[in-house]
Amino acid sequence: MGPMEQPRQEYDAGTLDIADVADGPLRTARRWLDEAVAAGLPEPTAVTLATVDADGVPDARVVLLRGFDDHGLVWFTNQRSAKGRQLAATPAAAVVAYWPALERQIRFRGAVEVVADAEADAYFASRPRGSQLGAWASQQSEPVADRAALEEQVAATTARFADAEVSRPPHWGGYRLVPQVVELWQGRPSRLHDRVRCTRDGDGWRVERLQP
Repeated sequence: MGPMEQPRQEYDAGTLDIADVADGPLRTARRWLDEAVAAGLPEPTAVTLATVDADGVPDARVVLLRGFDDHGLVWFTNQRSAKGRQLAATPAAAVVAYWPALERQIRFRGAVEVVADAEADAYFASRPRGSQLGAWASQQSEPVADRAALEEQVAATTARFADAEVSRPPHWGGYRLVPQVVELWQGRPSRLHDRVRCTRDGDGWRVERLQP
């Protein structure tokens, strides 16, 4: 099997320099995210989350960011899921955001912490009722016989709560990645992309340009 044939695309949507992260990489990253949202891109908060399993083998999947500020990046999930178990054993991760239309990518690496119960409660209460019921009904990452069996679990959960408020399951919550390294990437012509890496250094950041 030979190499994949695909059209070559030149990147010329913008530029990136060290001066562009003068207010800190997380502020710049949040600005890029806001610009992706404003541009109407599909699922602009979708990012790839990479963890490691008990054997140290990487595992990755796409999740939706539900928080992004000076403290880090937040997502929510069933903590009994594969990623939840992996993060319990090794509380560190990498996250990659990529917006092809803007020719931008951001890589984050750092420690992961569980968000406070109050923060998880507040976000869970804001979810649509169907998503709330699904959090109770689905044993995330566990095998299921077929779609019908899953729908039976949802029906049983729906009947259980009837018209009552759906509380947050004790095994469902949030995680925050506290970045130690942030790399911003802006596509440039001839694959000579702009890459700026920011590494935590005490209370500040060490910033350097990388070769593409």
